[in-house]
Amino acid sequence: MDQEIEIECPSCSPDIPVLHEVLKSGQNVLVKCEDCGEIHSPKTEKEKPVYIKTIISKGEKTFTHTNQMYKGEVLDVDDELVVDDGVSEDVYPIVVTSIESQGKRVESAKVDDIDSIWGRAIDEVDVKITVHSEQETYSMTKRFSGGREFVVGEKYNFDDISFIVTRIKIRNGGFRIKEGDVVEAKNIKRLFAQEIFSEKYRGRTAWSMKWRGRGL
Repeated sequence: MDQEIEIECPSCSPDIPVLHEVLKSGQNVLVKCEDCGEIHSPKTEKEKPVYIKTIISKGEKTFTHTNQMYKGEVLDVDDELVVDDGVSEDVYPIVVTSIESQGKRVESAKVDDIDSIWGRAIDEVDVKITVHSEQETYSMTKRFSGGREFVVGEKYNFDDISFIVTRIKIRNGGFRIKEGDVVEAKNIKRLFAQEIFSEKYRGRTAWSMKWRGRGL
């Protein structure tokens, strides 16, 4: 049995739907008007965008933006997306941290039902590093691109300080402790490391390390 649909015919009935026979289905649909015999592709109505309030945290700053999305999409907490209002040149890659839908915080929702989105910017992130040395434990904060990878067991050097990563605390509360485990900076809550000393610094005192700008 042939499939039939009612749609407007550009030839004989551009405003009122009339019966058409479906000649070809799929992505490139072809139909034939049963009134005048016109063969054409149905017009597809372009989806209208939905503009959603998006609160973005970037380092110590929090600001509000508008994100353009489309009905039918589903958004989950921990999804990554690019916030873009479709008008300005400002775009922000974020990871979704919270969704408000119909007045409630939810883990997942259709775009049609979303009131607000909260997200954490991941283009650049601040990574806290706790370093254990022979004489003290100290902390530093460094900024990296969100995609920068850190590997448990590998050596790094920042500000003339060399250390080996011993474990990584990730943002969901767990740890990566196995040598070779890889975590991107955007997913790191804190790095733990053991400082590597060269022979010329082995006699350092806490005072000398503070002199180097690394005091507690």
